[in-house]
Amino acid sequence: MTSVTDLPPGFSPIEFHPEPGNPEPRPSRSIERLQKQIRRLTGKAIIDFNLIEEGDLVMACLSGGADSYTMLDTLLYLKSVAPIRFDVIAVNLDQKQPGFPEAVLPEYLDGIGVRYRIVEQDTYSIVKEKIAPGKTTCSLCSRLRRGILYRTARELGATKIALGHHRDDILQTLLLNMFFGGKLKAMPPKLRSDDGSNVVIRPLAYCREQDIKKYAAAMGFPIIPCNLCGSQPNLQRQVMREMLQQWEAEDPRRLKNMFNALTHVVPSHLMDKSLFDFENLSGQTGGDTLFDEE
Repeated sequence: MTSVTDLPPGFSPIEFHPEPGNPEPRPSRSIERLQKQIRRLTGKAIIDFNLIEEGDLVMACLSGGADSYTMLDTLLYLKSVAPIRFDVIAVNLDQKQPGFPEAVLPEYLDGIGVRYRIVEQDTYSIVKEKIAPGKTTCSLCSRLRRGILYRTARELGATKIALGHHRDDILQTLLLNMFFGGKLKAMPPKLRSDDGSNVVIRPLAYCREQDIKKYAAAMGFPIIPCNLCGSQPNLQRQVMREMLQQWEAEDPRRLKNMFNALTHVVPSHLMDKSLFDFENLSGQTGGDTLFDEE
């Protein structure tokens, strides 16, 4: 029988069980179901939005967080079973944050036998120099990181850049744009960069954050926390996250319906004149029905 000390990091005795005649443990049924769900939803997103095509080289951006580990793990599985041929290369941007454990990701990636590149660029010092104390660093950090990743993708010949954003990230972005940007805008599962040279995809777009975190913990991924932005107390995205979590706790259907709303847009019942001809009312749908039947 497998002892607790034999188990991979992050697993509890009730989450891993040995198979008869096989000393190697296997995931519990609950983790297996979660794994299948994440793989199914990722495959559905890939099909729905044509995220990956024949011959693609997908650059999987690995930050060291639960989301990116889960994305890489799922893409590698899908690569082995998909009816099309594509390849995956993992890329991590080492931003030279103090105390960053540089050996963790190379050891993990060597261990699973995946191609990878570690890009070293001191964006940490730039952000700390340019952003006043107490101000959020995400905007500048994101722009710097995006430019470096775009350049790396061109150097590698990658046809797609995969990011680990999930359903909750998309909803948080929707609320941030509504409350602070005055726009009805979220994160698309697929987009072309402004310079036209890169295609960004989000394979986990249909997956819930809590499922990803549970799966990452069960798999024992070596999580690396971000001490540059993740702990900022005045981060509005964190406020949106907490609000959404409260809504889901009160009624799990709320977030599901919010997310579904992004895929069922009725321009005639909004107020964007560039999307609907209000002058002539051509193509109006729904008439004077303000709410669908409950």
